[in-house]
Amino acid sequence: MLIAGDVGGTKTDLAIYTPEQGHRKPLVQRQFRSANYPSLSAMVLEFLALSELPVEAAAFAVAGPVVGGRAKTTNLPWMLDEASIARGLKFDSVHLMNDLEAVARAVPHLELDDIATLHQGQEVANGAIAVVAPGTGLGEAFLTWEGGRYAAHGSEGGHSDFAPTDERQVRLLSYLMPRFGHVGVERVCSGIGVPNLYDFLRDVENVPEEPDVSAAIANAPDRTKAIIDAGKDPLHRSERCRAVIDLLTSILAAEAGNLVLKVMATGGLYFAGGIACHLLDELRTPRFAQTLANKGRFRELMERIPVHVITARAALMGAALEGLSSNDKR
Repeated sequence: MLIAGDVGGTKTDLAIYTPEQGHRKPLVQRQFRSANYPSLSAMVLEFLALSELPVEAAAFAVAGPVVGGRAKTTNLPWMLDEASIARGLKFDSVHLMNDLEAVARAVPHLELDDIATLHQGQEVANGAIAVVAPGTGLGEAFLTWEGGRYAAHGSEGGHSDFAPTDERQVRLLSYLMPRFGHVGVERVCSGIGVPNLYDFLRDVENVPEEPDVSAAIANAPDRTKAIIDAGKDPLHRSERCRAVIDLLTSILAAEAGNLVLKVMATGGLYFAGGIACHLLDELRTPRFAQTLANKGRFRELMERIPVHVITARAALMGAALEGLSSNDKR
């Protein structure tokens, strides 16, 4: 049996699979709040005690770079090592992979129920595929056609430089540079970036806000959730929080378009992550599509790119696929 996991900065999904059932039918699955545990191993031990199933191997998708079987999670104080985890949990093998590589690994196996299509486009057979995932952080990956199948490639593109596309975004960059020094696109296009956008719209742009909403957000245990919820509230929508969502989705569209051009993603663009799913209505708007395609002389190419949102737990699926495949080869 295999335990697979999607280890995120906010939450971690764990599930147990068998080769017979495959990657779409876990025997048991549970979600954990990552910050409540001192280590991944401690979380896994609790999960195994609850499931009481004999597990021999593991594959974990991790929010951070994996080098030489080791990883430091980007938004958690965890150091992960394949060999150490295997020894501690008495597993035959442990495989760590970048979480966006895991999402990309799942893309060729997605079914119609796993996606929401924003733009049908004109898919090029065996063309490269781009994956952008705004969650707690911002993940980016891509797939290329190699040896008769798609190969998934992770990246740390979410930490590349934020490139403003209008005057407001130029002011946003100027506001954040003294605070962070280097302003990666994750600082303005992710869960951890949402409060930065809110503070900018309050401090620099003077976008108005009702006092009770400001107080609720200031005291919220999760400012990101409070801001997005207030921006989407149909009855008492906050102007400032609505502006956060508009700014966030504009930056997301521009950055996704950048990745499409860099890998020539004629096979399609896939959005993943909790924010993309939560803001699905905003991603369906003509404004989002126009911003995505706004690449000057390459607008016509961009307008042909198929665009989808992954609604399934793709990182968990990708980790399970990788783990089951690796164990089949042994």
